Amino acid sequence: MKIVLDRPRCEGHGLCEEAAPQLMHLDDEGELVLDHEEVDGADIALANAAARVCPVAALRVV
Repeated sequence: MKIVLDRPRCEGHGLCEEAAPQLMHLDDEGELVLDHEEVDGADIALANAAARVCPVAALRVV
């Protein structure tokens, strides 16, 4: 599966990073960086959790 980020929609709230720090982080400018776009196994649950907590729905797992 893959994590898809809608960059223009992302506002850098950081809730996704808190839910899945193994998969993503905020850079020095507050921009979300996906460390792993391809996910499998337990990481799928983390990616889905990150997508669920995003207040602007900028993340999808497909």
